Formats: sequence, C-alpha cells, structure tokens
Amino acid sequence: MHCPFCGADNTQVTDTRENEDGDTVRRRRRCLSCDKRFTTYERIDLKMPQVVKKNGSRTDYSHDKLLGSLSLALRKRPVTAESVDAAVDRIEAKLLSLGEREVGSERIGELVMRELKKLDKVAYIRFASVYRAFEDVDEFSEVIREVTTKPRGRPPKAS
Repeated sequence: MHCPFCGADNTQVTDTRENEDGDTVRRRRRCLSCDKRFTTYERIDLKMPQVVKKNGSRTDYSHDKLLGSLSLALRKRPVTAESVDAAVDRIEAKLLSLGEREVGSERIGELVMRELKKLDKVAYIRFASVYRAFEDVDEFSEVIREVTTKPRGRPPKAS
C-alpha cells in the first residue's frame, strides 16, 4: 500500500477491525518513511453482469441507476429507505446468483417490478406504466386489477 502523503510503499498496519456486518475491514496504517497515519478499507468486489439493453447495446451495471429507478417510483410513498436498500440488495443478489456475464434490461425490469409489487402497489403501477410503455387506459386498468385482485384462499373467519 502506497502512502498517500509521501508515496512510499513501505507502510505498516497498526490496527485492523471488521465492520458490524462483516463485509468491510478497516485498517489503520503508518508510513515507515514519513511516519504519517492513514486509514484504508477493504471490501469484497463482486463483478456484476453487463446489462444488454433493448437495442442490443451493452453497458455496465449501475447500482445508482437501480436505486434511482426504485426511488423515483417510490417518490412520496410511505416506504423506508431501509426497505428500498433491502430491495436493491435482493435484486443484486439475484443478478449475481444467475452467474451470467450479461443480463437483459428486461430481466432487471421484471425483478424491479416484483420488488415494487411487494413494497408499494402505487409505486408498482407507476413503474409498470413507464416500463411497459402503456399506450391507453385499458393497460392501466389491467395492472390495477392485477394488484387489487385478492388471492383466493379460505374465507374470513366469522366472529
């Protein structure tokens, strides 16, 4: 590790600590040349798949773009930041578990819709309207029926 102050590559680790989640290691270092101290962080760097867009072009996966899409759909909705972060984590875990080098943007869109449907029905409809490019009111009505239809199960208990 090079010293950020003098550029020497002769540094010593003086303290090492893991964060609470166990996914990051913090190291305090001391430069043996200039005696200044600095902190480094070590974390796992997983390779996300490339995103293949509808037009066939490829782009790097963007955590910020995924978070932004969810946040836009959830704007002014009663959903906590922690819930949104957890949804992003589930989507990213699913993408990694696919083991593919490339994934279609449609697949990511479907994963986002699945998470939004669990988080907030209004946000789900907002996202679906853009993602599926609704062209008339009937398409909106169909999605609204989809989220308002109650699953069939046992009848409610009589009191």
